[in-house]
Amino acid sequence: MNWMGTLQQLGRSLMIPTIALPVAAVFLCLGALPWDSAGLGKLGDLFIFSGDMIFTYLPFLFAVGVALGLTGSAGIAGMSALLSYFLLTQITQKYMEPELQMGVTGGIVIGILTALSYHRFKNIELPEYIQYFGGPRFVPIFVGTATIFLSMVIIAVGPVVEQTIQSLGDMLLSLGGFGAFIYGAAYRLLVPSGLHHILNNVYWFQIGTFERADGTTVFGDLPRFFAGDPEAGVFMAGLYPIMMFALPAIALAIIQEAREDLKPNIRKTFLTAALACFLTGVTEPIEFAFLFVAPFLFFIHAILSGLSMWIAYELEIRHGFSFSAGLLEYIINGHLSTKGLWLIPIGLLFGIAYYVLFRWAIRRFQLPTPGREEGSPLEEWAGDIRYRSPLILQALGGKNNIKTIEACITRLRLTLQDDKLIDTTALKHLGAAGVIRLGGGNVQVVFGTFSELIREEIIKVTRTDLKQVLFNSPVQGKMIPLEEVPDQVFSRKIVGNGVAFIPERGELVSPVAGKVVHIHPTMHAIGLETEHGLDVLLHIGIDTVQLDGNWFTAAVQEGDEVLPGQLLIKFNLAKVKQNAKSLATPMLITNTERIKSWSFAPFKSVKKGQGAVMSVVLKEQAAAVGGHSDD
Repeated sequence: MNWMGTLQQLGRSLMIPTIALPVAAVFLCLGALPWDSAGLGKLGDLFIFSGDMIFTYLPFLFAVGVALGLTGSAGIAGMSALLSYFLLTQITQKYMEPELQMGVTGGIVIGILTALSYHRFKNIELPEYIQYFGGPRFVPIFVGTATIFLSMVIIAVGPVVEQTIQSLGDMLLSLGGFGAFIYGAAYRLLVPSGLHHILNNVYWFQIGTFERADGTTVFGDLPRFFAGDPEAGVFMAGLYPIMMFALPAIALAIIQEAREDLKPNIRKTFLTAALACFLTGVTEPIEFAFLFVAPFLFFIHAILSGLSMWIAYELEIRHGFSFSAGLLEYIINGHLSTKGLWLIPIGLLFGIAYYVLFRWAIRRFQLPTPGREEGSPLEEWAGDIRYRSPLILQALGGKNNIKTIEACITRLRLTLQDDKLIDTTALKHLGAAGVIRLGGGNVQVVFGTFSELIREEIIKVTRTDLKQVLFNSPVQGKMIPLEEVPDQVFSRKIVGNGVAFIPERGELVSPVAGKVVHIHPTMHAIGLETEHGLDVLLHIGIDTVQLDGNWFTAAVQEGDEVLPGQLLIKFNLAKVKQNAKSLATPMLITNTERIKSWSFAPFKSVKKGQGAVMSVVLKEQAAAVGGHSDD
């Protein structure tokens, strides 16, 4: 069994039910307003009641959310989990003395049981006369029956399990500030793998108990905080200084250390990332900017995160959140906090320390953080997601390489047939902050908050039969829009449509598999024909026909079959640059009537043979017929 892949999927599943928590936080905040003074006390009570109800039924949300997350959002699995958890709670309540409070743990157990049952029985075949109950319809029957037996087991051993969990929670709480430090550091170290959601679930929804005024019991640091427990918030308060101040300070340090020519784009990207982190607590776009280039800095970052948790604990600061430790939650949940204002000066001190530390480290060790070199990750997100997603799909190895694709808040979570087919350079070129390989074909690609939208677009592509043709970069240099070529024949797309490049080396390689159908006598231009009948023209420089073939050498002949990345023409870059009007090198498709849609990667630096710089979708007629058209 691939445990890393399973844990990755479970971690994502645990995030699904927490989507409802910000709603509860807003309701409780609204309920805390002085409605009585306006004669609307019942409205305030309604808001508080509504917020409390979300936390009361949180275990049901976890049962359904985990089941959906582990089954690819199968509706029958969600329904089965809801039925199962309802049975579990009612049976144990009736036959157990005293009643066992399972909370979110019970919901997770039911969600996992349902998912396992779904995968085992979704294709089951029964005798023909009862086949109606076969397949997915058998899942709720099996899960409901299994829940009865599970309930019997829980009734028998439940008190012992409950006591064990209680003892574990008491042990972790007894560690005091050091325990908060351990959690803070571990939380940050697990962020790159995405497994921090599993750790969070233990601390936020399992550790500690609090009895409400109505006699009901809530479990975990997060529900206890919103239930009004003055001792809750231990494992959340210390995250505010890191997310609101420390990580934005890193973004500012990266901006300050960027090259002057790249600083405008870096400033735009990282000010946006800093603001998002400050307001909402979304940290990955900033953390992945230095994680891969300076792992030792990330380790120090983890230690400092733990230190922030420890300081908050020792100063008896208690604050919490429903989603993440950003300014919005700091304000919304402030009415429930204890000494919450202390987090601001603490955060400012951490921000200053982080800024000084990261500027020094970037300079001292010449770290290639974004903006320090061309092609750094997390540069400006150029282009529309709809058009970029097919290129991302190609960089992932194509639709046949994808077994599963999911998305959480900031990353794609994939299981691939062969993770060696991933083009990491192309993914970073397309906006990925980082690529994490977890083994067994399990991969995470961090695209920030665009991840869910990218997933949806990729799924659209994989579910269609449209034929795509993808093009690699024919040169090393900079990719530019065709409109910027200083020749109206190309810029006005009279010859065809495509992109252009400013080469930095004197080598032209094939961008696609095909056949060489024409080489100009002066060897400054070459024509290819793809297997789908696309006519591709590569033209080195502008007005280079006047060079009479000087400084050009063809590496192929007409009629040769070529593969992507295969050398086509070598040329003296310095001489051509000196004697031609421009080095701009268009890559065109001349029979554009065969094209349904176009996709282009960001217009920036590319490497020779780099994948996923341009993609076209063929019209159905062209895809079906293939070959060269007679019209």
